[in-house]
Amino acid sequence: MPTLANRDGVHVLHLGDDENRLSPDWIRSVDAALDEVVESPAPLVTIGGDKFYSTGLDFELVQGNPDEHPAHTRRIEALLARVLTLPVPTVAAVSGHAFGAGAMLAASHDWRVMRADRGYFCLPEVDLGVAFSAGMVALLQAKLTPRTAVAVMTTGQRFTGTAALAAGIVDDIAPAADLLGTAVARVRSLVGKDPEALGTIKATMYAAVVERLAAETTFDRAG
Repeated sequence: MPTLANRDGVHVLHLGDDENRLSPDWIRSVDAALDEVVESPAPLVTIGGDKFYSTGLDFELVQGNPDEHPAHTRRIEALLARVLTLPVPTVAAVSGHAFGAGAMLAASHDWRVMRADRGYFCLPEVDLGVAFSAGMVALLQAKLTPRTAVAVMTTGQRFTGTAALAAGIVDDIAPAADLLGTAVARVRSLVGKDPEALGTIKATMYAAVVERLAAETTFDRAG
């Protein structure tokens, strides 16, 4: 489960060593860690294990509990909105595969640093027969160029670190051994930024995205 630590005055949230699927319990653990970040404001880096950053929605869990699907989608969208507007600088250190909602979680951060030698950034929904909610589309359109947003959402392409950097999905790449240090260095100089001002700025920047994420939408089956 997620654990929060500190490195050079920067919060480091380790998302876990498994696939870090966005289950209700996992989301609650991340939310609890974010509460701590807000209580003691400092930049935040999130990172996964050696193979996975997050593989996103647990489809087996959802398929086994279809009545819970709408509520769980809203939990995920609420987490995306919270990270998007968190009142501290944020970096996703994409340490391995980031798929589906896990890729959207990375996109919700201010910046992204991806491992250069392993892992894919991918939104496979088009191959799974799943449509994005309006809020998720708005999030991705806010974070990516129009051309990249089309490629990411409509093709299911798996982007390596190098390809993700070229497409503007991530801001930097680094070898595995340097990934966390590179992510921390990106925001270490931002320690001390006023959280109230920064939170207000982000809430204003992304007001339309947050509004759509708050709407009652679901992962509808395509077709």
